[in-house]
Amino acid sequence: MALAWVHEDTPRWDADKARTLGAVAPGSIEIPMLAPGDLAPGEWFRVERDGAIVGYGWMDCTWGDAEILLAVPPDEGGAGIGTFILDRLEHEAAARGVNYLYNAVKPSHPEGEAITRWLVGRGFQPSGDGLLKRRVRRS
Repeated sequence: MALAWVHEDTPRWDADKARTLGAVAPGSIEIPMLAPGDLAPGEWFRVERDGAIVGYGWMDCTWGDAEILLAVPPDEGGAGIGTFILDRLEHEAAARGVNYLYNAVKPSHPEGEAITRWLVGRGFQPSGDGLLKRRVRRS
């Protein structure tokens, strides 16, 4: 069952985003205080499998770098969805001429050490300012 990557042209806060981001471990991300239908800042990409949403990627480009977020519900963990999202976000960043991807693992994240190890295992390095960064690989 293939995963589909869908760019949301005009991202709006909706029940699917609230459900997916709300399912991740408390303290791991800051969920935006948006009402249903509000414009959602940044670029949003959803991952679908057989028409069902199984994750989200988010990217916000600033000054040639892109902050990224990956959200995969716990019941979908270990299925390769996070790696799929990271690969697709890097492809999107390369297409925009972005130099670095970065992610901040919040100190309150209950699985912060595991997430940090996962990102480091995919080429991210601590930057000294609390971020994990990786140069965008050009294909």
